[in-house]
Amino acid sequence: MAIKVYGHPFSPAAKRVLVALAEKGLDYEHILIDLATGQQKKEPLISINPFGQVPGFEDGDLQLFESRAITRYIAHAYADKGTPLLSEDPKKLAVIGVWLEVEAQKFDAAGQKLSFEILVKPIKGLPVDDAVIEEGKAQLASVLDIYEARLGKSKYLGGDDFSLADLHHIPIVANLQKTKVKAVFDARPAVAAWATALLARPAWQKINAA
Repeated sequence: MAIKVYGHPFSPAAKRVLVALAEKGLDYEHILIDLATGQQKKEPLISINPFGQVPGFEDGDLQLFESRAITRYIAHAYADKGTPLLSEDPKKLAVIGVWLEVEAQKFDAAGQKLSFEILVKPIKGLPVDDAVIEEGKAQLASVLDIYEARLGKSKYLGGDDFSLADLHHIPIVANLQKTKVKAVFDARPAVAAWATALLARPAWQKINAA
C-alpha cells in the first residue's frame, strides 16, 4: 500500500516529512488538508491525528502523527533507500540524537515564534508585535551561537554527514531566510554556510518545485 501524507504547503511540520521522503527517494500520495476551513479537525485526518493537526501519515496499516516521529520511522524503515539519515554506529547515533533534541527543544521554540509573528500573522490579518520579534531574534541568536561553535568543528550538526538532525531544521530555516532574521544567520559564517547547504539540497528543491 502506498505511503500517504496529509498536509499543507504552509506547514513546516508537514514539509519536514515530505523532505525526508524525498531524501529517501520514496513515492507517496500527498493529500492536501485545507487548514483555513478546519479540515484538519475532520475525517479522515482526525482519526489519524487526534489533535487535529498536520501532518498525518500512513504507510500501509501504520498510522502516525507528529512530524519528528514520522521522519524517524522513515529513516529506520527505509534505511536502505536514498540518503542515510541515521547512523548505525551507536556513538554517532547518540550525537545525532543530541542535536535532534536541540532542534526540537531550543531551535524550534525561537524559530516557530519568529515564523508565526513575521510570516503567519500578516496572512491572517493580525498585527505584528515587534517586541516579540526582537525577543525571538535574541533567543535564536543565543541558540545559533552554540551552533556556530559546533559547525566550526563539523560540517553538519551530527557530524561530517547530513543527517536527520539537520533535516529537521530545513523548513523553519527556509522560512526565516525570507525575512530580516536572515541577518542572524549571516552574522555567523559557519551557520550561514550550513543554512545555504541545507536549502540547496535536491530533496528540498524537489518538494518545493512540486
